[in-house]
Amino acid sequence: MKSMSSCCAAALTATALLGAPAQATETGLQAWAKVHEVFSHPRCANCHVDAGGVPIWSGASYGAKPRAHGMNVQGGASRIGAENGLLCTTCHAHHNAGLPHGPPGAHVWLLAPVAMQWWGKTSAEICAQIKDPARNGGRTLAQVAEHVAKDELVGWGWNPGPGREPAPYSAERTAAFIKDWAGQGAPCPPP
Repeated sequence: MKSMSSCCAAALTATALLGAPAQATETGLQAWAKVHEVFSHPRCANCHVDAGGVPIWSGASYGAKPRAHGMNVQGGASRIGAENGLLCTTCHAHHNAGLPHGPPGAHVWLLAPVAMQWWGKTSAEICAQIKDPARNGGRTLAQVAEHVAKDELVGWGWNPGPGREPAPYSAERTAAFIKDWAGQGAPCPPP
């Protein structure tokens, strides 16, 4: 017959093992919540739009109601405006304009691919998309983190020029949240 202490130790071990996946999932979901806070922020989501290719103006600096980008701008299938003769680079240069709400800029200015739409999507939908290489630019989660940390256009979200609120945290912290989320099994919230 087993001693009381060995029975208790076995029960505690079993409880710890059974509780570990739930704890990992909860920790992973907390990390994802921070990633989603960034990805759903206007500095990110406003250019991650649907196939219509119309960027959105939203966020505290744009008033209470989101609206379509001014001047009837449409990125089209090219995501740079080539179809309608008004390229994004007509106004968007390599650097932010110095005036409040002046045209922002980066080395290249374009909308995210349609497969990477975030505008109007739920946390669960964006989470599933980020994990899917067919919808995240063919990247592993480590590569997604690297993309967030080092891509100049992505980095613009934290340096959006005068008059615009930046995305929360920083590119480096967001990349760390992605790595933490991935390390916890990359759980997604329920739909």
